[in-house]
Amino acid sequence: RLRTVTGVQTCALPIWWGLVGVVFMSEQQQALGDITQAVMQLLDSWQLETREIQGVLCLPEKMRTRALNKFREGTDVFPDDPAVLRRAGYLLRISDALRTTYPMNPRMSGRWVRQGHRRFGRRTPLSIILNDGESGLIAVLSELDCTFSWDLTGSTATTYRRTDS
Repeated sequence: RLRTVTGVQTCALPIWWGLVGVVFMSEQQQALGDITQAVMQLLDSWQLETREIQGVLCLPEKMRTRALNKFREGTDVFPDDPAVLRRAGYLLRISDALRTTYPMNPRMSGRWVRQGHRRFGRRTPLSIILNDGESGLIAVLSELDCTFSWDLTGSTATTYRRTDS
């Protein structure tokens, strides 16, 4: 059925249709809460200070430790900011790559981010991330995950063709 609201024709939807949107938003909010807590657990395992967390996630400098604690506890989620959410995604991929690199020692990831690397000119991955921002996160992830690096280059898989000569 169509109805007119302030001169514009709109479709009258059943009342339950609005509930579908609420459930979807609830699922989105739950997913964002899970991401927030996972990233905070990762950053805590790296033993980062408040300023470092703010820098890694591109959070406002005025954000207090109290707000970070709400993220940890799951009572609040990261801001709906594309830069923050992209960085969170990169961090989770870095975490996953470190987990597969060091499957027997989960504490190694905290050590790895604070240890100088020859491919970074003896700089630590953490300093690369803090000083170079999102491009630093991409550089660190590219070092750890060759598939990410492959995707960045725009490379495509080729098949081997045997030539008879």
